[in-house]
Amino acid sequence: QVQLVESGGGLVQAGGSLRLSCAASRSIFSFNVMHWYRQAPGKQRELVTTITSDGRTGYADSVKGRFTISRDNAKDTVYLQMNSLKPEDTAVYYCAAYYINSMYWGQGTQVTVSS
Repeated sequence: QVQLVESGGGLVQAGGSLRLSCAASRSIFSFNVMHWYRQAPGKQRELVTTITSDGRTGYADSVKGRFTISRDNAKDTVYLQMNSLKPEDTAVYYCAAYYINSMYWGQGTQVTVSS
């Protein structure tokens, strides 16, 4: 079974940076696509960024130019580098992987950006 564990969340001031990690229980070569989602209080979960097994990436307009997704296959880990953080980035961030036609989710990590 696939397990994903996020880490790196916390409290940061506006304009600051944070790096999230998503450690997988198996080789991330297994996953054709991996994602970061986020969900703010009272709002619907939204897709933040995506990376494919061959390195293609995509970003939501709200984070383009500020966030960067990357993967380290040797460490079975996907990262989300978040720069120039804004209060509206405050949310629980979830790592997700698509594997054999199923989605697997991490437990989430809280990111809070103060003004």
